[in-house]
Amino acid sequence: HYRNRLIVGTIFTTPLMVFMFIDMGIDTFMELDSVRYSSLVLATIVYLYVGWPFFKSAFKAITHFTTNMDVLVSLGSSAAYIYSVVSLIIGGPLYFESAAFILTALVVGKYLEAIAKGRTSDSIANLLGLQPKTARVIRDEVEFDIPISEVLVDDIVIVRPGEKIPVDGTIIEGITAVDESMLTGESLLVDKKKDDLVIGATINKNGFIKFRAEKVGSDTVLSQIIKSVEDAQGSKAPVQRLADRVSAYFVPIVIILAITTLAIWLILGGVFGFTPIRAALISQNWYTHAILNTVAVLVIACPCALGLATPTGIMVGSGKGAELGILFKNAESLEKTLDIDTILFDKTGTLTKGVPEVTDVIPLNPKFSEENILYLSASAEKGSEHSLGESIVRAASMRNISLDEPDEFKAIPGKGILATVKGEQIILGNKSLIETQKISLTNNLDEKMSSLQKDGKTVMILAKSNEILGLIAVADVIKESSIEAVRILKSLGKEVIMVTGDNKRTAEAIAKQAGIERVFAEVLPEDKAKLVREIQQENRKVGMVGDGINDAPALAQAEIGFAVASGTDVSIETANVTLMRSDLTQVVDAIELSGATLKIIKQNLLWAFFFNIIAIPVAASGLLIPMIAAAAMAFSSVFVVTNSLRLKLFKPKINTNNS
Repeated sequence: HYRNRLIVGTIFTTPLMVFMFIDMGIDTFMELDSVRYSSLVLATIVYLYVGWPFFKSAFKAITHFTTNMDVLVSLGSSAAYIYSVVSLIIGGPLYFESAAFILTALVVGKYLEAIAKGRTSDSIANLLGLQPKTARVIRDEVEFDIPISEVLVDDIVIVRPGEKIPVDGTIIEGITAVDESMLTGESLLVDKKKDDLVIGATINKNGFIKFRAEKVGSDTVLSQIIKSVEDAQGSKAPVQRLADRVSAYFVPIVIILAITTLAIWLILGGVFGFTPIRAALISQNWYTHAILNTVAVLVIACPCALGLATPTGIMVGSGKGAELGILFKNAESLEKTLDIDTILFDKTGTLTKGVPEVTDVIPLNPKFSEENILYLSASAEKGSEHSLGESIVRAASMRNISLDEPDEFKAIPGKGILATVKGEQIILGNKSLIETQKISLTNNLDEKMSSLQKDGKTVMILAKSNEILGLIAVADVIKESSIEAVRILKSLGKEVIMVTGDNKRTAEAIAKQAGIERVFAEVLPEDKAKLVREIQQENRKVGMVGDGINDAPALAQAEIGFAVASGTDVSIETANVTLMRSDLTQVVDAIELSGATLKIIKQNLLWAFFFNIIAIPVAASGLLIPMIAAAAMAFSSVFVVTNSLRLKLFKPKINTNNS
């Protein structure tokens, strides 16, 4: 659109500029009829074709009883063009080159802005490029390829090694490892088996799998991410309201200033006979000087830079966030993230991994090693659906311990299990279960258990044939990134609080590891939002970090809700900010990116205001000809866009794993 008009403008404006420079050396050159009428033709083409978008926009604004920046452009270029047409008829000086150059210079600016804005959407284009074009499905026992847009829910999809997974679904056959770096930023492969979820656009690395499509089209995780970025880039930040308010009054004020400029110079020249030295040197009469000064005011005052200051910053900032795996719901979220001074962390799955892990294996019988303890415990728990039992089986698997199936298995709710492995009765559970089995406990055992429990660990006793063999401690282990995130947030002056439904002892143990002093334990999900309100009543601006599901009310209540995505369920609807990795240093990244974006926007606004405050008086004083005014205005807009593009160079100070 702008490229074609730029080409036409350049082709037909160049001869007009040549005519002007020749006239500087040959005074009679512009008096030649052939030159004068050629100038009319050239300028008319530029005026009508290049200027059409500006005129159309200005007419639409005026008919709706409002004004915009295109009104100023239209008035300025039209004044120069119409004045030159009248001068052509009466034999006066021509300024067709001013009218043509104004429009061409503005189109240059618009074209460069369009190119720069296109670069701000690279993140969306890159995301779209991740999606495969086709999918291989099985329908009526026939395997064939179809466009990805035609995949339906419940379709059986086949993915071979090295291929991209087309849509979201659940594996029904096969084992593989998947590269989910496009989603989480983590380079490590994720093992997948039957009943595991797979995400569209991730890469199946080394196994043949079949899965049932569950989310297709706009419902996929990738589509939600793209929509989130587009929504953020298209929304308005609160800081933009200032620019909007100024723009609403700016154009009418400029028109008044232009009329005032015209009146003053007409009075100075017509009544007092005053002719500025610059006008006298180029043999410019007083009324021509007045008109050209008015045109310069209209052109240079065009608030294009002001209109671009905030949107370009938001577009680049939200796009950069997407590259880093940080999705801002809208522009307001991007701006306000910087303002939060208190951050609440949910414990389970947020500060911690959310999956119990075996932390300690302590043999209490010299005949049994850690491997022996794990073998008996894991064999007894094999097939158990309890999270504690599953953690023991995982621990044995990680040590490559071969397990046996239990001959008998009985779960005692709230206490533990009784099982038979290779004909021997195995007892695994808490102190109460051991006591019901008439097994005596020693004081030394109580001391060891108490020491582990102080660290928030769940302790299980393993016994066989009325003899205690050892202890196994299980805990929801804190993430390494949580400790780093808390440390940095505190160094930034943020108050960090932990809130959890877990018991006080476990909560305080995790908080101590994380470096958090203020803890709220045994808080029900529905009471978390109430807690956020209470902290807000202390005149605090609260950020809540949770999983986006159980913490939904609290996320909605907080000024900024951070949802730590599970990698499959992106909680975009509830949260202001969705963190695509389970790395809590992304909270710090989000705050830093918010600050960097707001800094760029303020720089843009300061430049736009400063430029107009300085440029308008200079133009009104007669020190700028319309062509220079147009070039300066175009440069101002390009400067704002280029400054915003600096955000693409943003790098988190502490998170080196970001892509």
